[in-house]
Amino acid sequence: MNKTNKTQVRTGMVGLLSVRGITAIAMLSAISILLMLFDIPLWFAPSFYKIDLSEVPVLIGAFALGPVAGIVIEFVKILLNLMINGTATAFVGEFANFLIGCSLVVPAAIIYHQWKSKNAALTGLIIGTVSMVAVGSLLNAFLLLPVYSKAFNMPMEALIGMGAAVNPSINSLSTFVLFAVVPFNLLKGVVVSVITMLLYKRVSSVIKGFHN
Repeated sequence: MNKTNKTQVRTGMVGLLSVRGITAIAMLSAISILLMLFDIPLWFAPSFYKIDLSEVPVLIGAFALGPVAGIVIEFVKILLNLMINGTATAFVGEFANFLIGCSLVVPAAIIYHQWKSKNAALTGLIIGTVSMVAVGSLLNAFLLLPVYSKAFNMPMEALIGMGAAVNPSINSLSTFVLFAVVPFNLLKGVVVSVITMLLYKRVSSVIKGFHN
């Protein structure tokens, strides 16, 4: 990292810790948790996989204020959800969801802030979506699904059976990830990215106004 980039990072951190920066983060986190409450089940995955748009304010904040702000907003969103709904997985599910959200937001924001153009934003969102698909698949296979199985006292075969009920091609953990988890994260990444691209320019000036 060169001297200019280090200065920009320090300046950005100071801005985030200002009253206006904290206000912007709080506002985006509040919008994010509200959107998180409105989730939609999908036809190709078991009912506990539901898509929501809570990553849109996180991405907008990360584009406007930097990747660190995106991480903070994602963290506050998860924290608020814990306060409202509690946890059924001893915080493991929430931790995994935080990592999956960051796997989309952080690469997208880093690439956008490197060049700050529409093409950079699009490239960042594509790479972020691919990253989220990969991270989401690994975490579901090796952490989330085993934890859910144990937390709800449900054999893994029963979870796989729930997948088979909506898609006969699902007959193992690997096919569950391939035919349910991968398309779920891919669809969410695409939908969130499209909405972010449509909204960012319209609301970024307001957010930056809080930040400056």
